Amino acid sequence: MVWHKIAENEAELPWQDNNLCLAEAGGKTVTLAKHNGQLFSCAHKCPHASGIMADGYINATGQITCPLHRYRFDLKNGRNTSGEGYFLKTYPVEIRPDGIYIGLEDKGFWSLW
Repeated sequence: MVWHKIAENEAELPWQDNNLCLAEAGGKTVTLAKHNGQLFSCAHKCPHASGIMADGYINATGQITCPLHRYRFDLKNGRNTSGEGYFLKTYPVEIRPDGIYIGLEDKGFWSLW
């Protein structure tokens, strides 16, 4: 796991009214979500039809909903909760004294090819 600092604090991030925003981590665009005082991170596009997840919304049970076709995914594990069978990639988030970090898989040398 390689950790990438994305901000000094939550206030520095470009939050939308829906408690979602896009951020850059290690050259990858990710969606950040705030729900019940926690931060979550997932892929920025829906695995179904590439809807921008930050343009969707978070429901009361902590599921992020794609704006295009209303597919829902659990923010904790990416599991599709509306029954279509897709999986939304999620990434760990750490709030450290020096900032907010997103963990991305280290693919090592072979990721260059």
